Amino acid sequence: MSNGGTELYKQARRRIPGGTQLLSKRPEMFLPEQWPAYYSRASGAEIWDMDGRRFVDMTIGGIGACVLGYADPNVDDAVREAIGRGVATSLNCPEEPALADLLCELHPWADMVRYLRCGGEAMAAGVRIARARTRKDKIVFCGYHGWHDWYLSANLAHGSQLDGHLLPGLDPAGVPRALAGTAIPFTYNDLAGLEKALAAAGDGLAAIVMEPIRAIEPAPGFLERVRDEAHRRQALLVFDEVSAGFRLNTGGAHLTLGVDPDIAVFAKAIGNGYPMAAVIGTGDAMQAAQGTFVSSTNWTERTGPAAALATLAKHRRLDVGPRLVKQDIASRPCGGRLPRMPDSPSQSVAVCRRSPASRLTIRSHCRSARYSRRACSIVVSSPATRSTRCTHTRRITWLSMAPRSPKCSTKFAKRSTRAP
Repeated sequence: MSNGGTELYKQARRRIPGGTQLLSKRPEMFLPEQWPAYYSRASGAEIWDMDGRRFVDMTIGGIGACVLGYADPNVDDAVREAIGRGVATSLNCPEEPALADLLCELHPWADMVRYLRCGGEAMAAGVRIARARTRKDKIVFCGYHGWHDWYLSANLAHGSQLDGHLLPGLDPAGVPRALAGTAIPFTYNDLAGLEKALAAAGDGLAAIVMEPIRAIEPAPGFLERVRDEAHRRQALLVFDEVSAGFRLNTGGAHLTLGVDPDIAVFAKAIGNGYPMAAVIGTGDAMQAAQGTFVSSTNWTERTGPAAALATLAKHRRLDVGPRLVKQDIASRPCGGRLPRMPDSPSQSVAVCRRSPASRLTIRSHCRSARYSRRACSIVVSSPATRSTRCTHTRRITWLSMAPRSPKCSTKFAKRSTRAP
């Protein structure tokens, strides 16, 4: 089977360390030597590879960025218009204050906004602002928050500190050892662990940083307790909404959960695939941005805010958040079984016939599905795979707006990796 993407990836690895700019897009994470790797075009929930084969994307949906689907016409038209009017000049684009007003309207607790262009740098800015406001250094955190020094420094003291926070084995090479002990992790829904982390931070606590929700819901009173503990110590609560934002409603997941932070950080879905990020917060917290240096030329370009305005307008008009929740198929799993598969390794996948809507719980035989437990398509890598139950589960959040199938079968279908 021809696979121009595989050959291009081999070429890329000679020029690009790791082959890609994002760990989550490396073909080794899915199906080595078989994954298409590169796309020629995309639309809705469909992707065409370099050989012109069409696929329905049931994997990671653009890493959470394309909540309206790939190449949304309304968003793309808004960006094309912005390009026609000039992307970067010596003046500022009027989309900036318009988007700030909209974000504060959607989040009534927030007063001010700063813009960036990706989630990792936006989280770094949010943490910098929190430290500037409190004049303290220690961060107690839960969850995954990007690649910057403030976060990876948690692994300086013990190399496995971040293992329970989405990505295990993150090496802090290149992070100054002087940052050891400045970022202290705790586990979601674990109040005892939170208390231990807070005790370790002591009087130096600047902020508690966390995702309000990811794979599981907060226990009753958990988020309220986190907020109260932060404020009792004159620290800030920072919600990382990079992944959770715009999934449950047109705004942060914290609006649905009923707990307001001091600062919230958005990226990914805010621009439906166009580079855009925002740090929003109370006036008291955000004024501290003036007391430190947070500035970049490309944070002033026009396409990001234009894409965000169009995305949020359509998201709100179509009430996308409740639609995603309504299409949640996690509560209707496919029986926890895989069908009997052919003995040829790496050549077949199990694909759920349900449309890529909101969520799906996958149960797989862990030793045989070693590459793609993170994806809906489960790779057969061992002849030992049979209809085996497994207690290891992982919830996947689908990020596209593909229409629902009229009839959603609860059976798995065997399909070759060759596209139809």
